[in-house]
Amino acid sequence: MKKEHCSLVVCSQEAKDDSNGDLASPGTSAVKKPSDSFDAKLNWNPNDDAQFKAVKEALHVSKTPPNIVCREDEQKRVFEFVKSCIEQQKAGSLYMCGCPGTGKSLSMEKIKQQVDDWSKQAGYPSPDTLSVNCTSLTNTTDIFSKILGEKQARRKINGSFSPLQHLQNLFSHKQQPPSSKMMLIIVDEMDYLITKDRGILHDLYMLTTLSFSRCILIGVANAIDLADRFLPRLKSLNCKPMVVTFRAYSKDQILRIMQERLMELPFVAFESNALELCARKVAAVSGDMRKALCVCRSALEILQAETRELTEDLYSPENLMVKLNHMAAALSKTFRSPVIDTIQSLPQHQQIIICCAAKAFRGTKKDTTLGELNKLYMEICKSETIPAAGITEFANMCTVLNDQGLLKLGQAREDRLKRVTLRADESDIAFALQGIRFFRNCLL
Repeated sequence: MKKEHCSLVVCSQEAKDDSNGDLASPGTSAVKKPSDSFDAKLNWNPNDDAQFKAVKEALHVSKTPPNIVCREDEQKRVFEFVKSCIEQQKAGSLYMCGCPGTGKSLSMEKIKQQVDDWSKQAGYPSPDTLSVNCTSLTNTTDIFSKILGEKQARRKINGSFSPLQHLQNLFSHKQQPPSSKMMLIIVDEMDYLITKDRGILHDLYMLTTLSFSRCILIGVANAIDLADRFLPRLKSLNCKPMVVTFRAYSKDQILRIMQERLMELPFVAFESNALELCARKVAAVSGDMRKALCVCRSALEILQAETRELTEDLYSPENLMVKLNHMAAALSKTFRSPVIDTIQSLPQHQQIIICCAAKAFRGTKKDTTLGELNKLYMEICKSETIPAAGITEFANMCTVLNDQGLLKLGQAREDRLKRVTLRADESDIAFALQGIRFFRNCLL
């Protein structure tokens, strides 16, 4: 049967009113405004295993959608950077950063294909591409063995030098003709390379600065300020990597991505207002596209469980779609937890402390001192003209939060020196306090 495509409703008036001014990230494609009704599509049955599987697969995080939308600008910047390096036969480094679920890895897969296609069309040798996920490394220094293994796969390597030294020697002496291939190195989950001496990251990026280096290094990580915090020496040497930031997805972007994934199906599984609710809530909490997909899959399972309890003659075809109530239940299941209830019941100053901890521990930082956390707390109170608690009362409040399982306090002779760790997830904190503008601002 020939597939017929539908146009999903992008934004109801309610969604527009509740968007809190969310706009698409600069440079991303604007959301197209389809018609206000569905075109004819086949009815679907959530109890039909093949149909149910097709919808769930379309919404799976591992599924590469036919069109990768809402990241066109970021993809273009990275592609143009790689293209320039190849055209000039010059090494270079770039850092892609953004919170989880913002399309970094997916975009990188598309960019690799774009680079390969362009190289062939433009008559340049396609670069040798090496992709390394740092979570798979036993030791952080293994990153250099991976690169060396790709660069000198069949050449005998002198065992008296480390892999890093081999690479430094290789890229410091002219050993290859100018027409030889460039090497595109993609280091995903780069956060895992951060060590106390910060030397691994520095040495990795410095490979692109050596006289005869042909490396195009692209680091991908969650920490937005990693380049500033961990690579200050590179900046002083005027070789700080180009930074491309992937901002959290907005409501409209999340909605559009879900629509693109569902558009190819020959049936409609979701009511448009259910998708809007999911997009709005996920954007308000984190902007994590993976979380939105997870919620939609959960809503499907809730619908399936409901329809299995009914006989076929008790519902009409339109009732087979995921509706607002199914999506609301899925959102509650995904985000609601005893932790959220606890956070919402806290006194205001304890909620401020939790927000401070969430802000302090973004990226790779896992703990701090109670004194440092108190400084951040004082700054927020001052900025909002809220009378701040003294250090003793502050320490007592942290002890209460420790007892409730939201913070973990270490031991020290002085309160200020106690190590503090956040035990609650930032998404839970954001979800619990999202209805209060003050706390939304605190978490920016």
